[in-house]
Amino acid sequence: MPIQHSPHARNLRLGRFSELGRSYHITTVTQRRTPAFQDFACARLLILEMRRCTEESLVESLAWVVMPDHLHWLVTLRQGSLAQLMKRLKASSTQAINRHTGLSRRLWQPGYHDQAVRREDDTQAIARYIVANPLRAKLVTRIGDYPFWDATWL
Repeated sequence: MPIQHSPHARNLRLGRFSELGRSYHITTVTQRRTPAFQDFACARLLILEMRRCTEESLVESLAWVVMPDHLHWLVTLRQGSLAQLMKRLKASSTQAINRHTGLSRRLWQPGYHDQAVRREDDTQAIARYIVANPLRAKLVTRIGDYPFWDATWL
């Protein structure tokens, strides 16, 4: 079945820019919302690629949660653009996971959603919202029981 895109989806990115030093809440979803990250090893491979982005000083990672079919990531952009960051993360995680599974498939849906954190926003409250996703999804009853999250303050 071919992937259908909104005819104006590309227009959503027109006029957008990434500001170095600004924090962003990024959400990206797996292809057809496939629960690829129910597999512990696949989730760990994605987390490894996120850590590489931090080690390479592309971002400062503030909080994240890997859900079965999507990722929430709160970052401060240090180099490049959000588009470059997400292209790198999606490509490297897809390659690593395809190597692990022996498959050759598209892992991520095209695009991502980002929300710039305003200076007056409570960054810690956004981080708490992100890491509480498994609770709201009823995957666990205590966040400490969910293995795929981290936050610099928690």
